[in-house]
Amino acid sequence: MRVLIFDSGALISIAMAGLIPELKELKKIFKGKFIITREVKSEIIDKPLTIKRFELEAMMLQELIDLGILEMPVALGISDNEIREKTEHLMNVANNTFFGKERSIHIIDLGESSCLALSRILTEKKIENLIVVDERTTRLLGEKPENVKKYMESKLHFSLSENKANYKFFQGFKFIRSTELMYVAYKRGIIKIKNKNLLDALLYALKFKGTAISDDEINEIKRIG
Repeated sequence: MRVLIFDSGALISIAMAGLIPELKELKKIFKGKFIITREVKSEIIDKPLTIKRFELEAMMLQELIDLGILEMPVALGISDNEIREKTEHLMNVANNTFFGKERSIHIIDLGESSCLALSRILTEKKIENLIVVDERTTRLLGEKPENVKKYMESKLHFSLSENKANYKFFQGFKFIRSTELMYVAYKRGIIKIKNKNLLDALLYALKFKGTAISDDEINEIKRIG
């Protein structure tokens, strides 16, 4: 069993870039499950369904649940209460790791925290998993937490201190972005457009819909491709 855990931003980027059909095709060849947490469902479906601006994308994502392409953690025998308990702890630790101007700095929200919580539960159960997340801070927290400080300082324009003891708490998570996921779709021939610039257009479509990826990173994927 393998599991892809989808964060809100990645699914929104995929939907807004018009790539839901490709996501459906990817599921057919993936030997495992596509999972979202209750918190992510609230962010991408429940709340947006009440807002005209986001209603269509929410309907498209709801259909993925109706079709069984996206599933809830109960499909893995994991309860919402189990995830919720770990989510609150993870979010509390993350948001009390960096400090500036005599206050802690909020760096991750409920949806991302719930993805980390589910990933940790699955890892404890020896179930292979990846978190599909486009948001930069969450990925850095797991991969290079020391770079979170630099990134947040550049955004906030003031210096931060950190509790480095918390860094080890976020080790062991594995991440993939929507760009890498759709690169797989491209390599597997799932995207049927015949154009020499297809990969470039695909990656930039996701970048402009919210994926945190640099031009240099896009060029590196194109070199591999």
